[in-house]
Amino acid sequence: MTVVVRFAPSPTGYLHIGGVRTALFNWLFARHHQGKFLIRIEDTDRSRSTPEAVEAIFDSLSWLGLNGDEDPVFQFERAPRHAEVARQLLAEGKAYHCYCSPEELDLMREEARAKSLPPRYDGRWRDRDPSQAPAGVAPVIRFKAPLTGETVIHDHVQGTVKLDNSQLDDMVLLRADGTPTYMLSVVVDDHDMGITHIIRGDDHLTNAFRQWHLYQACGWAVPEFAHIPLIHGPDGAKLSKRHGALGAEHYRDMGFLPEAMRNYLLRLGWGHGDEEIISTEQAIGWFSLSAIGRSPARFDMVKLTHLNAHYLKASDNQRLVDLLKPLLEAKGYVVDALSEERLLGGMPGLKERAKTLLELADSCLFYFKVQPSDEKAGTFQTAENARYIQSLVEKVETLEDFTPEAIEQTIRAAAVDLGIKLGDLAQALRVALTGRTISPSLFEVISILGKDETLNRLRLFC
Repeated sequence: MTVVVRFAPSPTGYLHIGGVRTALFNWLFARHHQGKFLIRIEDTDRSRSTPEAVEAIFDSLSWLGLNGDEDPVFQFERAPRHAEVARQLLAEGKAYHCYCSPEELDLMREEARAKSLPPRYDGRWRDRDPSQAPAGVAPVIRFKAPLTGETVIHDHVQGTVKLDNSQLDDMVLLRADGTPTYMLSVVVDDHDMGITHIIRGDDHLTNAFRQWHLYQACGWAVPEFAHIPLIHGPDGAKLSKRHGALGAEHYRDMGFLPEAMRNYLLRLGWGHGDEEIISTEQAIGWFSLSAIGRSPARFDMVKLTHLNAHYLKASDNQRLVDLLKPLLEAKGYVVDALSEERLLGGMPGLKERAKTLLELADSCLFYFKVQPSDEKAGTFQTAENARYIQSLVEKVETLEDFTPEAIEQTIRAAAVDLGIKLGDLAQALRVALTGRTISPSLFEVISILGKDETLNRLRLFC
């Protein structure tokens, strides 16, 4: 059997972090089994679905490297097929027309609430003679759910779960206007797409019981289920925007790398021993549904940021420069050949201190021009330090070897000649060259800036 899974977001807003993790788990499961990962856009809610949201979903999945293996399916376009299945069930006596008015349904709900029961349809048209139908009323088509027994689902994450069938009601398959409901559309699409495993949030677990019977009524094989616990905030409450429940594109805009996001989301509810840093290749090799925990995972921005810092340090320098270019250009900086060469040369030192691409972009600005960044830098603008720097200018002017090693020897010698500590001279020099009190290795920075630019900045400080 070829494993086929799907990720089926609704384009009614951004692709939130919980949805991203669901997509990741499906993608990894498919890759582990050399199967297929499909994408279905569930856009049947026409009043809330937008082209912008669809584009944002695809953009986010592409950024994360979670592209589908086939062209995406758009659920709304398949409405005629969904309606066809509903009418077939009606013809087979497995569904029926219901002529209840909205007022009757409201009254049913009120009566149920008054008895402290869940609001349910009472099945009054289930076995009623259609000849009793009121004139001029367009009926809905309802599914004949079983009235007795229980439904048992063997879930890969939740284990064996059961539901007494008396808790099921006769769900609507086709509305009075002929449009299919979500429950019908999902089952028909999953069958027609050949889905073998449904991996989704455990908020859909109750839907699984209804869908199971719909599969049976259609004579179709029921896919295997895996319902993943939801993600909570650090305080254990339902994940919200204040916890970090943002769209995937927001994390990209905050400077996170896609491989860091994949690694972090993988560890939210899934584990492989004590491993924390897990490459995509390792994740594909190790991933299994049995390793998904049953308890909700807790989102932690601090851990995500720490993990992102690791991947920044491990990332290719040219790739980081390429990622920085649009960020720098948005700040008004021109990344020409010279500045790109400086960025590339300075990247090993820059990425050691950064946690996000935004921090990296801010920390590299001094390679373009002196960038004052804190009040401490101003305290070094003294006449005494200017005299020290002027003395150093004279030594730099005669320096032929501009390697970090030669530069370090020159500065150490200058400190001895001036009778001051190396650290005092170095800090004044750092401020003169970068405008900051913190930077990568000073000798490395001077070497990358080059002799002419270094002298220009030192003279301006004097």
